[in-house]
Amino acid sequence: MRVYNKLVRDRIPEMIAASGRQCAVRVLDDDAYIASLNQKLGEELQEYLATQGVEELADLVEVVCAIVEFKGFTWEQFERIRLGKREDRGGFSQRLYLGHVSE
Repeated sequence: MRVYNKLVRDRIPEMIAASGRQCAVRVLDDDAYIASLNQKLGEELQEYLATQGVEELADLVEVVCAIVEFKGFTWEQFERIRLGKREDRGGFSQRLYLGHVSE
């Protein structure tokens, strides 16, 4: 028996059952869920940094989507916030690296 003790995607138990194996799952309360999402965010970031793979970026965004939804926002509301910040401060397309600011 392999122990995972981690948040998994919704269809993972179904996929495990379809492979003829059994698993134990439970539904997390709000505190445990947001803690697990935050932990998963760090895990997915580390996986992306290790591989630089676009698939890992997709996993990272999926976790961000879940956090946004948990916090009571729609993806559209989140996008408005993101685009507002881009309008105010710009994006990162110019690849600017700030060395220092003099007084």
